[in-house]
Amino acid sequence: MSTIHDFIDGEIKGTDVVLFMKGSPSFPQCGFSGQVVQILDYLGVPYKGINVLESVELRQGIKDYSNWPTIPQLYVKGEFLGGCDIVREMFQAGELQDFLKEKGVPVRDAA
Repeated sequence: MSTIHDFIDGEIKGTDVVLFMKGSPSFPQCGFSGQVVQILDYLGVPYKGINVLESVELRQGIKDYSNWPTIPQLYVKGEFLGGCDIVREMFQAGELQDFLKEKGVPVRDAA
């Protein structure tokens, strides 16, 4: 399992914003992943989507890595932010935008 852990660790530390999701950003395969994609796209955040459906090892590995039982999982600058509910609540409160800006991630200002 250490190789999958190393892969996950490398992705999280090597990319500013990483979304472990079911499907891809262009074709989410669950509603929760789709909601997070919509929020990130709306904010214009550059991110990398990683499809956990491609590998049972990856799907279980990300849950073990974060000690979080559900997918999607959003990481910003190596920090686990949360799943769909947390991301949605932060977005609606304006906290997600502030958090991303504090971390130096470009965010499109709402019109």
